[in-house]
Amino acid sequence: MHRYICDFILDITQNSFEAKSTQVELFLFEDDRYLKVIIKDNGKGMSSDVLEKVLDPYYTDGLKHKNRKVGLGLPFLVQSVRESGGSFDINSKPNEGTQVYCSFDLCNVDTPPIGDISSTFLTLFSDPNANELIIRREINTSKGSSHYEFSKSELLEILGDFSTVSSLCLLRDFLQSQEEDLQQYYVNRTLIFK
Repeated sequence: MHRYICDFILDITQNSFEAKSTQVELFLFEDDRYLKVIIKDNGKGMSSDVLEKVLDPYYTDGLKHKNRKVGLGLPFLVQSVRESGGSFDINSKPNEGTQVYCSFDLCNVDTPPIGDISSTFLTLFSDPNANELIIRREINTSKGSSHYEFSKSELLEILGDFSTVSSLCLLRDFLQSQEEDLQQYYVNRTLIFK
C-alpha cells in the first residue's frame, strides 16, 4: 500500500529503471493548489495493447515478479489521484520510452501526505539500477518561488560514488538542504520531513 505520494514516485521511477532506461527525468512542480509529477524515461516502452492493460490491477507481464499475479503500482496511483481530485496520464511507445504524469490537489482531504522528498531522491540516486537520473524540483506559490535541478552524473562527479556511508551521508545532507530551502514557500501542505 502506498501511504505517501513519495511512495508512488519511488515505485514508478523504479519501474523506469527496470525498463532498461539510460535516462530518467523526474519533475516535481508545486503551486498553491497542486503537486504535479512527471516521470519520463527512454526505456523499452510499451505497445498500445500493453498500455491499455497496465491500469488493470489484475494484469502483470510476470517478468518483474515471477509468482505475482497482479500489478498494483499504476492502478493504486490512478485511484489515489482520482480520489484526491487530481489528474493522470500515461504515454508510451515501444523502444522510445514512457511518460507518466499525475497531479494531486493539495487542498483535498483525500490527498495523501507528500512524504519525505529528500529521502525519496536519496533512494533513487543510490539505486544501482539507475543510470542517469535528472531531478527538477520547482515550487511557485503565493509565498514565492524557487527550484533546484541536478543529475546523478553531476552528483557522482562531486561525491565519487554512492557506495560508502560517508558519500551517502553527504548526499542525504545535500538533498535535505535543497528541500529545506523550499519550505518557506509551502502552502496547503503538511510537512513530513524528518
